Amino acid sequence: MKDIKILGTGCPKCKKLEELAEKAAKELGIDYKIEKVSNLNEIMDFGVMVTPALAVDGKIMITGKIPKIDDIKKVLS
Repeated sequence: MKDIKILGTGCPKCKKLEELAEKAAKELGIDYKIEKVSNLNEIMDFGVMVTPALAVDGKIMITGKIPKIDDIKKVLS
């Protein structure tokens, strides 16, 4: 099971990243769990200074932008 975390304060970009990550996971047919992390201290614990950010299995993979769905699929594969 992939552990996907969306790091951000709930801004529109964060919500879009969550939507795209969920869509990518479904299209790949993988077993996943998505969690939103909005607490600034928790976000900084990941070393993230620019949101939105995408973490997969505890590792930051994308920060500071809304990636294309194909880029998310590569990260999840």
